[in-house]
Amino acid sequence: MSLKSMDNKGRWRNKTVAFRVSPEEDERIETAVRLSGLTKQDYIIRRLQNHSVVVQGNPRVYKALRNELATVLVELGRIEAGAGVDEDLLDTIHLITAIMDGMKEETDAI
Repeated sequence: MSLKSMDNKGRWRNKTVAFRVSPEEDERIETAVRLSGLTKQDYIIRRLQNHSVVVQGNPRVYKALRNELATVLVELGRIEAGAGVDEDLLDTIHLITAIMDGMKEETDAI
């Protein structure tokens, strides 16, 4: 039997919540989680409770941003070749932009 543990605020988390999503929805959730630097559990709980998701810059977030920007660049090349703009791509661009703006504000404050 595994040891019982509390979260960082001293709460027992012994309830499981599960739901189904489409592969496209899963990819959007995974992208947001990677870019947030949070665990999937913490990200989803914060979003469900309408709490802000504050990205803390670290090497993992930097790598996720770099990889997502590379994916966006490939998609922009595809669009330039005559294909339409995908809604998921626009969502990813908005998310990256918000994160980069937050990083800029944090740098300006220093």
